[in-house]
Amino acid sequence: MITLRRAAERGHAEHGWLDSWHSFSFADYYDPEHMRFHALCVINEDRVEPGRGFGTHSHRDMEIISYVLEGSLAHKDSMGNGSVIRPGSVQRMSAGTGIQHSEFNASSNEQVHFLQIWLMPNVTGIPPGYEEKYFDEAEKRGVLRLVASPDGLDGAVKIHADARMFAGLVDAGERIGHPIAKDCSLYVHVARGSVLLNGIPLQAGDAAMLTGENHLVVDQGEKAEVLVFELN
Repeated sequence: MITLRRAAERGHAEHGWLDSWHSFSFADYYDPEHMRFHALCVINEDRVEPGRGFGTHSHRDMEIISYVLEGSLAHKDSMGNGSVIRPGSVQRMSAGTGIQHSEFNASSNEQVHFLQIWLMPNVTGIPPGYEEKYFDEAEKRGVLRLVASPDGLDGAVKIHADARMFAGLVDAGERIGHPIAKDCSLYVHVARGSVLLNGIPLQAGDAAMLTGENHLVVDQGEKAEVLVFELN
């Protein structure tokens, strides 16, 4: 079964400095039909104005991934980490027993466009942790590149969650095929561009939940970037 979640159906918050679309219930947006999908509980598509951002705030017992699509995101946290995240980088924070952090647009003249992703951890009360890896376009072109997993296989960031996250770039003439293991579900989010997913047209911001399917095919892409979450 394939269930679609169209971009325009998501929750939306406009704060002037922040334009945010919520795939799942988040903050003031409550949708009992979209609370979470297995371990995946947040995908926020955020656009932040130059020089603005999220001031220091706290999290506990959550796996948080930041994935920048355009621009640059400045990160600081209570573990002493500080970096500027740009397209191609995958940042993972394990909140564990507690972490404080801030995320700001690092540019004074360009908007930053990024995805904030939360996964429910499979273990709680661990020491907080941080990791960041870069994956260039060639690694993701026409394939699903593993970028986050519980075992950190193939250079992926290591997450404490029952999930594996892939990223792929798909343009005209490129085709991605991905077998789906038994008892495994997929959540596919189109970060940009357009594709066909098992023959179904999807646009930027659209998502599809695959349950009981045995194969994923993504093709007919037009400057597309897709994220695929393999969930048990």
